[in-house]
Amino acid sequence: KKLPFGIGQVGKSFRNEITPGNFTFRTREFEQMELEFFCEPGTDLDWFKHWKDTAKNWLLSLGLTEDSIRLRDHDQEELVFYSKATTDIEFRFPFGWGELWGIADRTDYDLKAHIKQSGKDLQYFNQATGERFVPYVIEPSLGADRVALAFLVNAYDEEPVGDKDVRTVLRLHPALAPYKAAILPLSKKLSEHASQIYADLCKFFPVEYDEAGSIGKRYRRQDEIGTPFCITYDFDSETDGCVTIRDRDSMDQQRIPIAKVKDYIEERIVF
Repeated sequence: KKLPFGIGQVGKSFRNEITPGNFTFRTREFEQMELEFFCEPGTDLDWFKHWKDTAKNWLLSLGLTEDSIRLRDHDQEELVFYSKATTDIEFRFPFGWGELWGIADRTDYDLKAHIKQSGKDLQYFNQATGERFVPYVIEPSLGADRVALAFLVNAYDEEPVGDKDVRTVLRLHPALAPYKAAILPLSKKLSEHASQIYADLCKFFPVEYDEAGSIGKRYRRQDEIGTPFCITYDFDSETDGCVTIRDRDSMDQQRIPIAKVKDYIEERIVF
């Protein structure tokens, strides 16, 4: 395979953590996502910057904000001996700044260590130039548990409503929300047709169905678990073929045809 290319993996890691704490931030067993990106020597710092920018933009595209994250470059004294450059992306948790993502230019240290131990020649041959060399490695490494915690912390909100009420909202990006929408018949008398909408949408998204309690209480339940859209089937739906869609964050409502609900959700869960 031609350079550059990467190999990604997700799996469990273990650490002899003396003082686990801060919920799931520091644990002895955790999920880790890692990419080994191989490139030609001399291009490594450009690719290092590319992965720094890509990682930051990915976090921002899923709802984290500029003031909630920072990129901390390791100074020369902090760098491990084999690294040309390392940057940590940190999130401002309630307990302070904590690392989510480490991006490191590990030079050719990893492959040379494999060559030494295995006795195998892992040099890359560039057919265009006839040159042989040991590729450099850029390694972005992300703690899956930590970034999930960051998304939850960032999304949690308690919003005053009126003088005495507080609305608890989990403002997750729609792509991260466990349920993309909830189907709410205004009355149990409307359950049959509302259930059909639920069955149709289930083929494409994780959706919830709730017919218990007042419509206001059902809205609040969905707000608390981060459901971005509530779809209310009411008595007018029987005649006009439309439903009311309520937006979780703004609480704005709009009336759209049932046939367009799938497209409405699809357009809003991309990132």
